[in-house]
Amino acid sequence: MSGPKVHEVEHEITVAAPAKAVYQLLVEVENWPQMFPPSVHVERLEQDGEHERIRIWATANGAAKTWTSIRRLAPDEGRIEFRQEVSSPPVAAMGGAWIVEADGDERCRVRLLHDYRAVDDDADALEWIASAVDRNSHAELAALKVNAEAAAAGSSPLLSFEDTQQIAGRAQDVFDFINEAHLWEERLPHVARVRLEDEEGLQILEMDTRTTDGSTHTTKSVRVCLAPDRIYYKQTQVPALMTLHTGQWRFEENADGVLATSQHTVVINEANIEAVLGADAGVEDARKMVRKALGTNSLSTLAHAKAHIEGSGS
Repeated sequence: MSGPKVHEVEHEITVAAPAKAVYQLLVEVENWPQMFPPSVHVERLEQDGEHERIRIWATANGAAKTWTSIRRLAPDEGRIEFRQEVSSPPVAAMGGAWIVEADGDERCRVRLLHDYRAVDDDADALEWIASAVDRNSHAELAALKVNAEAAAAGSSPLLSFEDTQQIAGRAQDVFDFINEAHLWEERLPHVARVRLEDEEGLQILEMDTRTTDGSTHTTKSVRVCLAPDRIYYKQTQVPALMTLHTGQWRFEENADGVLATSQHTVVINEANIEAVLGADAGVEDARKMVRKALGTNSLSTLAHAKAHIEGSGS
């Protein structure tokens, strides 16, 4: 009796950037959350010559998923092959390849190949997988093109910054405060509403945040919570002034307790600057406003974490 049928699909895009530079972007998996819309967090677990093992946390059709993949890097061929070790249902197996083909010195074609099987060859599962692969492939290729061409032009749209707070406690204490987002409505004055789904540390967090002018905006994030010292997140629904917002919370124990760090990486939505800030505002005004708003919320969260932990005597 034969197993589930293997389905194959290919997507491609042309990029106005050197093939080697584009290939390198695909090698550097740690930067994928800042480049690829579906990617929330990626870690390289092992590396041995041309083979490596990576773990990916990402969205697929709005659901949060995680899996590990084996990759074979073949830079001379402009090829990266990947195969999921243990797939996340309804996927029974998934693999494929990135292929970067030079077209002159400053241009290349990128092909993204997938082959996959569904659990029990289920028709609904196959439709779900086909939709997820198609949506994610188009999103990743378009994002690769934007980032590679910006880098080739010597520019980067990313704005990154961080804020810190020293807390007299343990890393686990601070981790718990940030991890327990379902309690933020009671603990944090700038949070008006929270809805949290948590499956073994892979969370979907939706919340309404109050701004300094009294208005509220809704954000939705996928969070990867790795106790006791790291939480990574990516907003899948962002405020009007941003097209990208990723971040991480880090908790590093030291002689005085814990140094808690909130790090943000954002891309400004230039098309919305005038509507949000007025006709006279520019990109720099938007960057300053976003930096202030996010930093204020982060420092407020850390200040309340500090008060909660130090006040509890834990």
